[in-house]
Amino acid sequence: MSKNYEIDNIDLKILSLLTEDAKIPYTEIAKKVYVSGGTVHVRMRKLEEMGIVKGSTLSIDYSKLGYDITAFLGIFLEKSSLYEEVASRLKDIPEIASIHYTTGNYSIFVKLYCKDTNHLREVLHDKIQKVDGIERTETLISLEESLNRPVQILSR
Repeated sequence: MSKNYEIDNIDLKILSLLTEDAKIPYTEIAKKVYVSGGTVHVRMRKLEEMGIVKGSTLSIDYSKLGYDITAFLGIFLEKSSLYEEVASRLKDIPEIASIHYTTGNYSIFVKLYCKDTNHLREVLHDKIQKVDGIERTETLISLEESLNRPVQILSR
């Protein structure tokens, strides 16, 4: 792939359509963007090679699978230099959905899903707080998620 590939409005339109509906066929995208299906395939491959598109995900309502607790965890590290090591260990905990290296009060901010408060306590006590380098944690339980959407991609 050319390192000089520049994103244009066609790429942005393709991405915008896919963020609205990731299951939309490339042939349908092609019709809406007025290009061939092959062009959509080539452009998507280039966007993947550039690291702009990192794959696709499935949106799941975890509460319907029995995971009734969505929690956010602020993690204080003993030293900020331990971030890579701690994040690597946190990635092994299946209940953790995302890990963010942050500014502000916390060194790391984590989103996790648990079945109930007992499960959350077990994850905190038996898994997260046993990770070397974690000084302490603060837990926030989400009562309701009002919005979860991709950012609208604007044309240039």
